[in-house]
Amino acid sequence: MSTAVAPVRTGAVLADLLPASRARDIALVAGGAVLTGIAAQISVPVPGSPVPVSGQTFAALLVGTALGARRGFLSLALYTVAGVAGMPWFAQSTSGYAMPSFGYILGMLLAATVVGALARRGADRSMARMAGTMALGSLIIYAVGVPYLALATGMSLPQAVAAGLTPFLIGDALKAALAMGVLPTAWKLIGRKGRD
Repeated sequence: MSTAVAPVRTGAVLADLLPASRARDIALVAGGAVLTGIAAQISVPVPGSPVPVSGQTFAALLVGTALGARRGFLSLALYTVAGVAGMPWFAQSTSGYAMPSFGYILGMLLAATVVGALARRGADRSMARMAGTMALGSLIIYAVGVPYLALATGMSLPQAVAAGLTPFLIGDALKAALAMGVLPTAWKLIGRKGRD
């Protein structure tokens, strides 16, 4: 007996493979926020920087790519609003908005939306396109986070780059490599199952 998967339509993201309903979308949005909050707890302080290395950036980009722009935005918006309201699920179990790293969270909100829109155009289907998507998402996060860090701490922009970007580049490359393997592989497995 075959358990064939329905053909994947053009413009679909991984979340679209689940049966469509409002309950599905609510669960995906909430689940993405929770995943980001859990990943944020994987956190390591960086000497000389108020910004820790954490899993939340990877989770935010993964959520955006897997859920698409609208659900990715809503998921990160829920994560952000709950954290500002006092839920201690930002990196290092923090909450609120009065912290130097809050700009990175705002950047994640924008990045999840952009990578979700790119995923709808097939950016998550191959390793090369996924690498570009993750690089662009990371760039967006830094483009918001680093200037915010400079303003919040009184650092000069070069100091903020040294404290809030440079120490994270190797980790971001590793996260991108992981995403390059996970998402295109998921699509290949779905394609094979659909042909069974």
